[in-house]
Amino acid sequence: MSSKSPNKVPFWKRSSPKTPGGSMKSSGGSPMPKHKLTFKEFEHHTEDAWDAADDDLIRDAASKFSIHPEHVKESANLVLESHSKQGLTDNDGNSVAMAASNSSEKLQSLRFPGGATRSVTENQDPNASLQNENTTTVETMPNEDKTKLSVEHREDQANVSPPNVQSMRTSMQSFDGKREAIKVEKFRKLVDSENTDVDRLKELSWSGIPSCMRPDTWRILCDYMPANKERRGAVLERKRREYFNFVRDYYDKERQGMHKDTFHQIHIDIPRTNPLIPLFQKEIVQEIFERLLFIWAIRHPASGYVQGINDLVTPFFIVFLSEQIEPGADVESYDVSKLSEEVLQHMEADTFWCTTKLLDGIQDNYTFAQPGVQTKVQRLQELNKSIDAELHQHLVDENVEYLQFAFRWMNNLLMREIPLRCTIRLWDTYLAETKGFSDFHLYVCVAFLRQWRRQLLDEKDFQGLMLRLQNVPTSHWGDAEIGLLLAEAFRLRYTYQDAQSHLAAKR
Repeated sequence: MSSKSPNKVPFWKRSSPKTPGGSMKSSGGSPMPKHKLTFKEFEHHTEDAWDAADDDLIRDAASKFSIHPEHVKESANLVLESHSKQGLTDNDGNSVAMAASNSSEKLQSLRFPGGATRSVTENQDPNASLQNENTTTVETMPNEDKTKLSVEHREDQANVSPPNVQSMRTSMQSFDGKREAIKVEKFRKLVDSENTDVDRLKELSWSGIPSCMRPDTWRILCDYMPANKERRGAVLERKRREYFNFVRDYYDKERQGMHKDTFHQIHIDIPRTNPLIPLFQKEIVQEIFERLLFIWAIRHPASGYVQGINDLVTPFFIVFLSEQIEPGADVESYDVSKLSEEVLQHMEADTFWCTTKLLDGIQDNYTFAQPGVQTKVQRLQELNKSIDAELHQHLVDENVEYLQFAFRWMNNLLMREIPLRCTIRLWDTYLAETKGFSDFHLYVCVAFLRQWRRQLLDEKDFQGLMLRLQNVPTSHWGDAEIGLLLAEAFRLRYTYQDAQSHLAAKR
């Protein structure tokens, strides 16, 4: 380290009259009194350097460097003009680029008094960092006290926005894309392995399954497609053939016989299934739903068909359709008539068997008097009372029964409350859980209720509360909101599941 010059005084010890933040004699002209000053007297006889007007500062700087103030102002205006036009965009970019080029030429030709010359050089690297986009270098010439300032600009900077929130968003999207690619590769290695580790697959699926890997992952998690890769083709072929044997043996005969009332109810409910989604209003799709729901109903006489089951087939159908169409296509309005009959049959059979697996775990929701739903609503009430006594008491005081709003939450698994895309993401986690559609769904409902806590407490009558509970604003929800909901549900389960006294059903 070189020794400091003995004549060089640190800047904080200099007694410059123009040091920002320091005091200097007031320009008022009155002499400084010699007695001890009061604060008002001191304020009257001194002023801060920051109080100097812009013209004064320019004049002082010009006097030190022998630069005329008009030249300083002219150069400053040209810099401001150039930078203001760099942020503009135009359809063809010609006028903006020409204006910026003219400004640059003026800056290049401007030579400051005292020998300092400003030159502009273009940086042709479009991926240069912010530090390289606008760099000022100072070079001392050997035989004269002149300084050459070189300002580097990116090429065609008039047509390219400077790094801002947009570039930050782009980098974040790039990061998310890389993270998604890594996740896809992890799923692919598991699913394509000779013997898929189902436990590991569930761990990865809990936080969401990539769209391209969801169909096969759901088949495995529903115990429909075996973990052993060699057996998959034979098992899928056998199960699909078995389903269509049911259709051949029962569909045409039974829907006109003793089960015609069941078929009539299914036939009425199918057009009501997600009426705002064009895909489900197509005749070919409605016929698929009618067949698989009717076959399920006659094979499960203990429950039969119950309104609400028709909603549960739609996520599976959407997921299995997504692997048959090109990436990026709108699956909710896709024309399934473009698909071959064989592909449609595979989708129908896969949807039937996966829906069957789901309903096997919550079949008591749909037996006579729906005791499963009744029990879950009661558990929801007890759990919410323990977690949020204020909200629970507010509902009780306004005579709101939990059954009046939570029955649909349990019967339809929140499908009427959130968009279909959110349901699919929610089911990623449910399928990864041991009893996701029954036990964990309870904690999701508690978290969902508390999501609207503030709005519910603001409602002061029964009508307002019911309108709020039956029309929750979730149309804008996506994976991020579902992720937060699941995280809160997991926290609640971790906190309360082992506390035996918080649910009446467990006492």
